[in-house]
Amino acid sequence: MNIRSLTRGDGVVIGAAVVLFIASFLDLSGFDCPSGVDCSGYSANAWDSLSLLMSIYLAGIIGAALLIVSRVMPGRKVAGFELGQFGAAFTVFALWTMFWTIIDASEAGAGLILGLLATIVLAGGAVATPLVPALKAPLVGAPRPAQAVQSPYGQQPGQGYGYPGAQQQPYGAQPGQPQPYGAQPGQPGQSGQPGQQPAQAEPPQAAQQASQGGGAAPAGDFTPFWFAVPVARPLYGEDGTPAPIAELAPGTWYLAVEQRGAGLIAQTQDGRRGVLQDTTGIQRG
Repeated sequence: MNIRSLTRGDGVVIGAAVVLFIASFLDLSGFDCPSGVDCSGYSANAWDSLSLLMSIYLAGIIGAALLIVSRVMPGRKVAGFELGQFGAAFTVFALWTMFWTIIDASEAGAGLILGLLATIVLAGGAVATPLVPALKAPLVGAPRPAQAVQSPYGQQPGQGYGYPGAQQQPYGAQPGQPQPYGAQPGQPGQSGQPGQQPAQAEPPQAAQQASQGGGAAPAGDFTPFWFAVPVARPLYGEDGTPAPIAELAPGTWYLAVEQRGAGLIAQTQDGRRGVLQDTTGIQRG
């Protein structure tokens, strides 16, 4: 489950569902009780009417739950339809039933009035979230990579593979080892260290030759890095199936483990791997 994939529209849906649940305990009809008369038998809420409870209040709450589950666990389908589609249909059905119920009521109570407002917001949030950019913004912002703090011995704590914002150490170099003036990272200095071979300078030279020749760099030169997507983007299976296996959500860091043509092989938090075909505008960690 990816909580960071929730959007502002999902927050609106959750809030409206909570209000709708509260409205189910309020009186459906409003009337003035004469003084000295016990009117407790005339007050009823949605839980006293099974038809209203199921067709309005529980239908709206179930629709909101399906929308949230489809967001945090994308790709789940029932009878070929996504859970989000079922959820939106439930919210619209709840609004439609509430509209005609409150028109037919002679004296609408707090339960119907508050329920009508909640179903309007609920159905509006469910339908407008995929269409309005402001509602598609992430509900929880992306965590910023921690800033490395300089240690007394020149090392950067927290660096290494799997840390957003970390710098990779050159192959064969020791952490904190100064480089000779004018030497390229990963190449031996003039003084030379025992056991270092000139072959260590070959990978940078090979990458430079590949860039000059216009060809793609060898797959072995790819360095895994963390990235975040600006908008939600599908992640397709490595076997080339057209259906996405997951959805990369903005506000979450993912690990790029391999380059495949113009795309990236990305790994999600639960260990699934797939091809990100659209890499435009991604933010590297």
